[in-house]
Amino acid sequence: MRRFTSLLMLAIVSVVALAACGGSDSDDSNGGSGGSVTLYSPETPDMTREIAEAFEEETGISVNVQYAGTNVLVNQMIAEMDNPQADVWYGGGGLLPFESAIDRGFIGSYTPEIAENWEVYQDGIKMRHEDFRWVGLEVFVLGLIYNTDLVDESELPQTWDELLDEKWAGEIQIPNPAASGTATLLVLSQLMEKGEEAGWEYFDALVQNVSSFPDSGGAPAQAASTGEASIGVGFDFMAYQMKDRGESVDFHIPENTPVLVNPAAIIENGPNPEGGQKFIDFMLSPEGQQIKADWFHIPVDPSIEGKSPLTLDGLQDKAMDLDIDWVVENYDRIRNEWRERYQ
Repeated sequence: MRRFTSLLMLAIVSVVALAACGGSDSDDSNGGSGGSVTLYSPETPDMTREIAEAFEEETGISVNVQYAGTNVLVNQMIAEMDNPQADVWYGGGGLLPFESAIDRGFIGSYTPEIAENWEVYQDGIKMRHEDFRWVGLEVFVLGLIYNTDLVDESELPQTWDELLDEKWAGEIQIPNPAASGTATLLVLSQLMEKGEEAGWEYFDALVQNVSSFPDSGGAPAQAASTGEASIGVGFDFMAYQMKDRGESVDFHIPENTPVLVNPAAIIENGPNPEGGQKFIDFMLSPEGQQIKADWFHIPVDPSIEGKSPLTLDGLQDKAMDLDIDWVVENYDRIRNEWRERYQ
């Protein structure tokens, strides 16, 4: 009898232990204090890590940040569709890669409470997807990051066409459009603006002035900072972050340039959807927006005071009209054609 009682007690303890383990797994998958969120992002690693750490401190949910170029990450998410590894995709050189990726089927839908009353367009800039497949977190401006020791402000190209001047031969760096969303935006915007025939003729000439096509969207900015290049094509915040560190760079906006939001999206069937939603909520919160603003990003929350000298209102005259539908239809084809022509 004593042996039977001991075995019965052992069985009860085992069941309780298994139930406790099962409860812990459930908490993890739902973003409990022991849970984890996997973030795919091409954005500034130090800034992204700061956002992740602030989120971890507030929620107790750890964040695994996977960093790579936009197009590399997109290909990875496509390859993982049968077994998604990411919960959130943040950033890609603006909204164009997100719009193009929607038909691929790996982006889910999520409506953050703070954004539920947002219009799709605000002042001509698309702020969210029609079905909340993505929401904008900040505003990016594509332009020229130049070395102030090598280039006088009076010499700067006022249009994208002026980059073809022979005086810039070997003095320009542009990210590789096969890997970087930043460079893909440049190519798409010029082909939209000029038409494909004239647009490819433009790039046939431009590549003759380009010394290097690094895979990283931020590498041309670094090259301008070190003097390896006089001008790098990149986003506004890249220049202002380096300038704040005392580096000899500044930012110049050519006429008729892309001004667009940089989004985040939930990954369809990701391992921790609730945690992923909480992470997007945090990036839209005043604390998350302030971190971005402190890194010279232009926040979508107008109440947040930023460090960037640029404001959304002040950019309206420079902004290019972007044909989003054309981008969705041609995004992959244009990248492949770039690869065939120039790599």
